[in-house]
Amino acid sequence: MEIKTFKNPEVTAKAFADYLCEIQQEVNRLNIALSGGSTPKLLFEILVNKYSDKIEWPKFHFYWGDERCVPPTSGESNYGMTHEYLFQHLDIPEENIHRVFGECDPNEEAVRYGKLISENLPPINGLPQFDLIILGLGEDGHTASIFPHQMELITSRKVCEVAKHPTSGQKRITLTGSVINNAKEVCFLVIGNAKAEKVNEILNITGDYQLYPASYIKPTHGELVWFLDKAASGK
Repeated sequence: MEIKTFKNPEVTAKAFADYLCEIQQEVNRLNIALSGGSTPKLLFEILVNKYSDKIEWPKFHFYWGDERCVPPTSGESNYGMTHEYLFQHLDIPEENIHRVFGECDPNEEAVRYGKLISENLPPINGLPQFDLIILGLGEDGHTASIFPHQMELITSRKVCEVAKHPTSGQKRITLTGSVINNAKEVCFLVIGNAKAEKVNEILNITGDYQLYPASYIKPTHGELVWFLDKAASGK
């Protein structure tokens, strides 16, 4: 595990953009799972404004680590946010964008999306292997849409599962912990002092870390990197 700490959110996002530039040079195709939230939004803006000509976008095939069960036009859609802040500004082949159909029946969509991923990605250890999975961290210690009350999703051998938000009850499609831990690279991108307590417990194996799904993200065949700003690191 590698921990990278930067002085503010903008520098953190730029460092991750630099990281993308580096790893793209090593491959002809890069299967990447994106996350939602405010941190990727900042990253996408930086990629569009400063890296649009530095990255070979046709190499990238985009998937999502999780998605809310809403239409793509909803303000809550991770795909919708990515389209608004990234895709519509870049020349990315439409066939390289593999969205979750959040408007469809959740159980059927979890099966369909899991099958799509399995057909498009190389199998390793009986599961599809992403080149890179980007994760966020919730204030309750969740990651993707694996929440503390559904820890069984960490060890599920399915590719995707239906998750339920603990407060709203909203259903979501999420990659399982087994698939996340099967990736070549897993990167947490975390900013803000609201996350500092959970970051400290997870990284230092202290407090209630065992209750947090993010604690169980430990790639079996790849690398784990945390990109933190100073506030999230608690320093």
